[in-house]
Amino acid sequence: MNEAETRAKLIDPSLHRRGWTENHIRREETAGSIVIIDDRPRKLGKGRVDYILRLRLSDTTQPLAVAIIEAKAEYAPPNQGLEQVKRYGKLSNVPFVYSSNGHLFVEYDAFTGKTSKPKPLSQFPTPQDLQARYEQHKGFKLNAEIAKPLLTPYRGGEASRRYYQDAAIRAVFEKIASCHESNEALRALLSLATGAGKTYIATQILCRIADAGQLRRALFICDRTELRDQASAALKGIFGDDVAVVSGKNPQKNARILVATYQTLDVDTDEGTGNFLVNHYPENYFSHIIIDECHRSAWGKWSLVLTRNPDAVQIGLTATPRKLETTEDTPEVREDLQITADNVRYFGEPVYEYDIGQGIEDGYLAVCSIHPRNINLDYTGITIEEILARNPVDSITGQPVTEEEIRERYECTSYERRIELPDRVLVMCQDLFSALVQRGKPEQKTVIFCVSDKHADEVAITMNNIYVDWCGQNNRQLLSDYAFKCTAKNSGNDYLPDLKESSRSHFIATTVDLLTTGVDVPPLENIVFFRYMRSPLTFYQMIGRGTRLHPPSGKLMFRVYDYTNATRLFGEEFLTRLSPRKDDKTSDRVKEKGGSYNVESQKIITVEGFDVRITAGQKSILTMVNGETIPVSVEEYRERLGKRLIEEVSNIALFREIWIKPNSRNQLMSILPDGGRSPLVLRAVSELEDYDLFDILGELGYGIQLRTRKQRAEAFEYKQEKWLEMMPEATVATIKAITAQFAQNGTEELENPKLFQLPMVKKAGGIGALKEFGDPKEILLETKMRLFAA
Repeated sequence: MNEAETRAKLIDPSLHRRGWTENHIRREETAGSIVIIDDRPRKLGKGRVDYILRLRLSDTTQPLAVAIIEAKAEYAPPNQGLEQVKRYGKLSNVPFVYSSNGHLFVEYDAFTGKTSKPKPLSQFPTPQDLQARYEQHKGFKLNAEIAKPLLTPYRGGEASRRYYQDAAIRAVFEKIASCHESNEALRALLSLATGAGKTYIATQILCRIADAGQLRRALFICDRTELRDQASAALKGIFGDDVAVVSGKNPQKNARILVATYQTLDVDTDEGTGNFLVNHYPENYFSHIIIDECHRSAWGKWSLVLTRNPDAVQIGLTATPRKLETTEDTPEVREDLQITADNVRYFGEPVYEYDIGQGIEDGYLAVCSIHPRNINLDYTGITIEEILARNPVDSITGQPVTEEEIRERYECTSYERRIELPDRVLVMCQDLFSALVQRGKPEQKTVIFCVSDKHADEVAITMNNIYVDWCGQNNRQLLSDYAFKCTAKNSGNDYLPDLKESSRSHFIATTVDLLTTGVDVPPLENIVFFRYMRSPLTFYQMIGRGTRLHPPSGKLMFRVYDYTNATRLFGEEFLTRLSPRKDDKTSDRVKEKGGSYNVESQKIITVEGFDVRITAGQKSILTMVNGETIPVSVEEYRERLGKRLIEEVSNIALFREIWIKPNSRNQLMSILPDGGRSPLVLRAVSELEDYDLFDILGELGYGIQLRTRKQRAEAFEYKQEKWLEMMPEATVATIKAITAQFAQNGTEELENPKLFQLPMVKKAGGIGALKEFGDPKEILLETKMRLFAA
């Protein structure tokens, strides 16, 4: 029996006999890839887990996932799927994982780290067995008061949550319940990639705590007005008027759930007094505190929020990885290490982690394509003599700068911070604009990270000027506010709605760090680094701006244009270093003011006349390799995709048979790397948009000659001439009209439910013309087979 038959005929009956009824079993699914064709979203096959086994204490309690089973075909060894299911078990936050061939099963117990020998399914643990083992290792009983939130149902059901969100929520409640029993501090840390839904998770945690009757007063704290408003809207959707936003004039003490920023509480800097917090909220005023974006030291002034509420349940949320190990030794990296150590020291190890690579693989986050750009000056550097030869001037006064005022060689990381190079800015902007045009149009939602507020101004002005010239040269309508500065100094939040929503304005946002955290811009297509990056934590936050999918615009991936080698920070192994915290917390930190480095003691000069050249580096794609999220070259990505394709489909004839049938094709696509989106990504980064995915994969796996959609349709007509001569004239005209639709829009257009209502096909004779020759379904299938053999 194959895997499906093994599940239905062997595993299902055995589980039922052991007490695992349908009330105990859930089959989790991941999103699967979303493909947008002619503005119509199409989903490829979903990912799935065979069995999630859940404990159900009563009909009114939330089922609790504790185990997962991976089924294999009857003829496979019982432990064949064990390593795979151990990974699923970690992602699903369950302690017991199993692999079975329908006759025998193997168990891995995450509590003990031990793997059992194969046993017959007649000995599979019962729900009572796993509940007893779960309670023993967790240290609390499921019927205890402290476990109530864990067993409180999702308000409105489970349809809206994703598997990893449920896993994260359970992990928090398990940690808090265990801490209650052991009299430890009630703290938990969650690490989830940007776009994974941390606000949803926080809202559901508070909702279930409230429904369990354990919520007295809660504080949701974040560091941006944008995040505050986002969280407030989500919470009000559940709690209504019981949620209030704290302002400097109103502490909102009548509401049960308060949403505030660090700035409002006056704890955002070491210089903050914290008076607002101290004066309005006594110690232990809050029973629950959720700290959003807590990738900051827990020992700045804002730690007052935590230390004044020691008895509260305290939950930290972050989008940055837990570990940090880097070969670089800079003030920024040292600060990142201290932040990571402080958070882990205070909250403990994250109770659940879900990174960007897993989100991409599951189909919940956009694929990331990396386009490095090499600038000659970054490698050669600039000497004082070269600067003096070009008549440098003070960037503020315009007055000449003397040699005495230039005390050191300027390195590339100083560009635009201490030395402004207008030639460099112009060439970088021209190169970026050309890349956007090459992709189809310059009006793409893009964020450019700049060195300083002034640099952001210069980049916005330059991009706008290039755009105006281009529109004039190409007789294109000029759209207003093409490029704009979006920084804290110019009230950048005012422009965010247009960046997010408008399709007619505000395309290029230049910023320093206003858009590094929390701001949700789903249509964002490009992230650009004109700024040198040393902080891995900040880098990951910046990358997170592009990870969200946006079906209305067809966004499945985003591009990173890297002019400063920032993407070297991808793949850094993150490692907790619990070093002692220094008494002088600011001694080795880079202090910033207003979004730019505090270099008031150094003169900023402007130099023109340098020859700036940019060359393209090796493109790469962010993907998961052996459980790690790293960039791989396009060639390596091709090899990985080709290898996986050949493993599943051994030859071109079989591949063609699979391709012409939507169900089998979607199933094949779903098991390819990156949740089936890998051919789409490869087509985009290889700039092969005129080719159908059949040709992309056919060339990759079987070496067929690449043909554009148009070329394939034309080849069909002369190669299938004898077949077409057998048909009535109207039938031939209709088939040619159908292949013309393929030439325009690809395989999916051949399966368009409205294919025969399209004007060209209808005019040629439509479905009636096919009936003159036989069964329309069979003729269409044969047409597809011959088309892909052309």
